Amino acid sequence: MGVAVSAPDLEPGPLMLRRRAWLRSNLLPYALISPSVAVIGGILAFPLGMLVWLSLQHYGLRELIAHQGRWVGLDNYRSIVVDPLFHQVIVRSLLFTFACVVLTLVLSTLLSLLLLKVRRVVRVLVMSALVFVWATPVIVSVDIWQWMFDYEFGVMNYLLTQLHVGNFIHHNWFDNPVQGLGVLVLVVVWGAIPFVTITLFAGLLQVPSDVIDAAHVDGADAWQRFWFVTAPILKPIFLIVTCLSTIWDFGVFNQIYVMLNARPSSDYFTIAIYSYRESFGVTQYGLGASIAVVMVIVLVVVTFFYVRETVKVAEIA
Repeated sequence: MGVAVSAPDLEPGPLMLRRRAWLRSNLLPYALISPSVAVIGGILAFPLGMLVWLSLQHYGLRELIAHQGRWVGLDNYRSIVVDPLFHQVIVRSLLFTFACVVLTLVLSTLLSLLLLKVRRVVRVLVMSALVFVWATPVIVSVDIWQWMFDYEFGVMNYLLTQLHVGNFIHHNWFDNPVQGLGVLVLVVVWGAIPFVTITLFAGLLQVPSDVIDAAHVDGADAWQRFWFVTAPILKPIFLIVTCLSTIWDFGVFNQIYVMLNARPSSDYFTIAIYSYRESFGVTQYGLGASIAVVMVIVLVVVTFFYVRETVKVAEIA
């Protein structure tokens, strides 16, 4: 005759339940993102590895023909560190990125706040225009801006002259690097505003209206309601769009290269242009690869900072 086993003996004990709960809460997120991480790692690992490998070699035109580089270790990095032009390029790239990101965030925030106040018809028209700008290929949009600031037939020169701002007939905006970089900042910001505006507007729609109304009843003006109520709620979104804008603007290439007719002078070198010039302009592929590696390292550091801040905000929430 068999021995009966009571039902409670088959149930897991409290220790087992706690262990399962711990595994579920701590390992499940990693298990869910591991396929995506594996795919992204597989796609990026080989080209990044080849970039680092190439940066450790002297790889010129002769080595390209022979398909065999000459190992030089860190000599390429030593060369760019002592190069005064590289220092200027880094400073110019950081200032250019800072100007683009700040202007993009400020203008996009103002536009997204404006979209909350206008009528539905106007909102649809503005959003459609933003999507149209966003969908326009970069080369096409840069060609339009190039025509607007053209030396002889530029619309901008004509308008400024007609508005009596000054005599801009046959004014070349790119003779002066400060003016030229200002134009390039305008082009980059114009292309970045649609994505950031739509993202921030979507975030503003999630801000509870009762919280805004309560702050208004308490006597807070429009600026105080935004700075002390809306902005803290939108902080994760601000961090995300700031991180993405920094990555995009630091690596800007097409706008500068096309706007300057594929012949940018050293006064317009950003780190992406400088890397391209060293690689394909003077056929020093190893040196260009080392500059590209430095660019990747800078972006990784910036991204790590923003991701860390985003995680802190998520933990507080």
